[in-house]
Amino acid sequence: MKIDMQYVLTLTEELIGIPSVAGDCREILTRVEKEFASLGLSVERSRKGDLLATMKGSGDGEARMVSAHVDTLGAVVREIKPNGRLRLLQIGGFAWTSFETENLIVRTSSGKEIRGSLLPEKASIHAFSESVRETLRTDENVEVRLDENVSSAEETRSLGVEVGDFVFFDPRYEVTPSGFVKSRFLDDKVCVACILGAIKALAEEKKLPVRTSIFYISQYEEVGHGISAVPKGVAEHLAIDVGIVAPPANSREDAVTVVARDSRTPYGFEFRKFLTALAAERSIPFRTETHFRYGSDASVAALAGLDADFACFGPGVDASHSYERTTLKAVEACCDLLAAYLVTERKGV
Repeated sequence: MKIDMQYVLTLTEELIGIPSVAGDCREILTRVEKEFASLGLSVERSRKGDLLATMKGSGDGEARMVSAHVDTLGAVVREIKPNGRLRLLQIGGFAWTSFETENLIVRTSSGKEIRGSLLPEKASIHAFSESVRETLRTDENVEVRLDENVSSAEETRSLGVEVGDFVFFDPRYEVTPSGFVKSRFLDDKVCVACILGAIKALAEEKKLPVRTSIFYISQYEEVGHGISAVPKGVAEHLAIDVGIVAPPANSREDAVTVVARDSRTPYGFEFRKFLTALAAERSIPFRTETHFRYGSDASVAALAGLDADFACFGPGVDASHSYERTTLKAVEACCDLLAAYLVTERKGV
């Protein structure tokens, strides 16, 4: 099947440009719901607001579920400081140094968006000398400098800013002439685009998946409770999530990562073998990998008691939960493997 990579990349850029910290994903879920509908899928919402889009299969076997998540790392306002700046609490796991000096949006409860930047309290080397270089960045000494004329907590509150407001960091999306895709939040928006790209390829060739396939788009994966509503009759759960590329990893930026084990559990052995055999048969570049600080919606759902075989793969991504990077080759390989999975029966299941 031919993957429309221009569609996948255009959609990736659009999704990455929609702020969607875990806890405030309403806009992006509406956008993805619209895209599923445009491809002819029926869409339902869970009570939490997650998307479940169904594509009828050609066979009578038990259903498959394919998941990805739209929520990203971010923060929430913890305190409005006496000087009008903001102290934050992280949403998701990252190092403050990875986001230092990044521009951001503070969204108030009324929907007003205010620009700002993340800085250490002691940012100027002219003023603070070596302490700028030597001080560890923590929750207690990084702050948001708002791009407004405020110098007190009262003035900041007069803008509508309050404790509990969400903070969205700028993504800085770019595709290089050499074929790299780099941005914050490739995890996991590029995988959502891969799912839609694979569905589009099937639709254009008038092919049905071999089994009814339910595409679950979650919004709390980064905080550990992404999957919450599993339809009856699901026999397999495949999470599409990024692979971690960092020494001494086996993963590569130019291949699909098929996860053998993460920090929670090994994945289904026979399911994994089926996927790697399928990739080898179709000449799709892949690497098998273990991740020691990583979990996916598939492993979390398995631990929660979902009685379904489970697996995970996705494009290899460098500098995960920082300024991330993958390649066009890996994104296309992810789409290809997912499309192949959807139209290939797995014997014995």
